Amino acid sequence: MMALAPYKRILALPGMRVLMAVGLVARVPYTASALTLTLHVTADRGFLDAGIVTAAVTLGMAVGSPLAGRLIDARGLRPILAVCAAAQCVFWFLAPFLPYPVLVPAALVAGVLSLPVFGVIRQCVAAMVPADQRRTGFALDSMAVELSYIVGPALAVAGVTTLGGPWTMRLVGAGLVGSGIALILLNPPTRSEAEIAQLRVPRRTWLRPGLVALLASVSALTLVLTATELSLVATLTKSGDLGWTGLVIGLWCAYSLVGGFVYGALSRSVSPLLLIGGLCVLTAPLGLVGGGWWWLCLALIPAGLLCAPALAATVDAVSSRTPGSARGEVMGLHSTALTIGVAAAGPLAGGIIDGHGPGWAFVVTGLVAVVVVLVAVPFVRAAVPEAPAPATEPVSA
Repeated sequence: MMALAPYKRILALPGMRVLMAVGLVARVPYTASALTLTLHVTADRGFLDAGIVTAAVTLGMAVGSPLAGRLIDARGLRPILAVCAAAQCVFWFLAPFLPYPVLVPAALVAGVLSLPVFGVIRQCVAAMVPADQRRTGFALDSMAVELSYIVGPALAVAGVTTLGGPWTMRLVGAGLVGSGIALILLNPPTRSEAEIAQLRVPRRTWLRPGLVALLASVSALTLVLTATELSLVATLTKSGDLGWTGLVIGLWCAYSLVGGFVYGALSRSVSPLLLIGGLCVLTAPLGLVGGGWWWLCLALIPAGLLCAPALAATVDAVSSRTPGSARGEVMGLHSTALTIGVAAAGPLAGGIIDGHGPGWAFVVTGLVAVVVVLVAVPFVRAAVPEAPAPATEPVSA
């Protein structure tokens, strides 16, 4: 029961229960979108063409996330959500009818104008939760992310199988628009009462080498997680156990949920670099596992337990290094870092799997990420962990 106490305190804060519930539901259509788009394209074309479309969306999101965050800092939440929701409505309802040469640039634009649900929820958690409880708040948010990634892709497959690609795409669009409307109506605060009075500070005061190194480590984290998912599928395909893929990945997510729960209940923070580095080191040997899918389920436990804690710790660390007046932009940069890691994992892990087998994909991506973390350590340690003081007069970024 003591482990539940920190979460009860978080959920007892005004507006937090509704924010967490809306955040969980709002992320589901987003997590279903990539697979829905892939299945739509592969119905008539190959996986390469589908990869190009999803890469266009990913590139657009990498550009658009910090831009949306900066505009939220300057203009407020509602107008940005309204524009992004309208853009998603147009894209997802027209996409089933677009020829492929038009679909690719349209996907790029839709990515730039993607609904910034992930960054917004984290920004609001930072604004609504006292600083000494944010680790628990971000851990709770990371567990909600895991749940949405369990539900979203499964719904995408079920939708395409039963309703067909075009109708599923419309439902994804409707879900994204509904998510935007829900957040507009809820209009959660993006800054605390103390931060509202703060004036903007120059970007150069907080976008420093320590923060950049931390964001690079965030990319290393999603590089390993995405490569692990691809390598798991390839490993199970090679062993003839492809039918167990859902169970293996589901258990992997469950381990992450357990780890996130424990991390959020701890009395002190753990370095995000230590968590990411540990996850990468524990991932690299997975390629040595043999004997069937059940051994893989067991071998995933150590690294799986660190997934949600590592993500929560990076959000907490990034937030603590940024003034409230720029938190939207930095959460956008955090989302961009996550996206870069996902985008890099596909060609890197895919090339290794095709050339040398899935076992080496675990090893190489894990070691590459460890190197990134080791390079980041001196920069992050040298940086001042507290957010820079607010400016006393208006300044330009």
